[in-house]
Amino acid sequence: MDQEYLEAVMGLIVNSGNAKSDAMEAIYAAKEGKFEEADEKIKAAEEALVEAHHSQTGLLTKEAQGEKLEITLLTVHSQDHLMTSITFTDLAKELVDVYRKLYNG
Repeated sequence: MDQEYLEAVMGLIVNSGNAKSDAMEAIYAAKEGKFEEADEKIKAAEEALVEAHHSQTGLLTKEAQGEKLEITLLTVHSQDHLMTSITFTDLAKELVDVYRKLYNG
């Protein structure tokens, strides 16, 4: 695994993990009625997901150009992190909306 490939995979893992953490913090904030903070955390989660997607797109582009990429457990792990974080962020948005409705009647 070359350095550029490793950096892309680690970019997926780190940014996806950040997105999931921000999404969880959004839920906690909404639970306390702190909706401005919750919205900021959702925005941060979405921005982290964009960065993760950039890493993924770089890998996909290389493969589409015919470069043979080594698929390792680390690669699979990075993709798992991304998909879980996307799902978690989507769910967090829904929960923030539910809490917003509960607080606002």
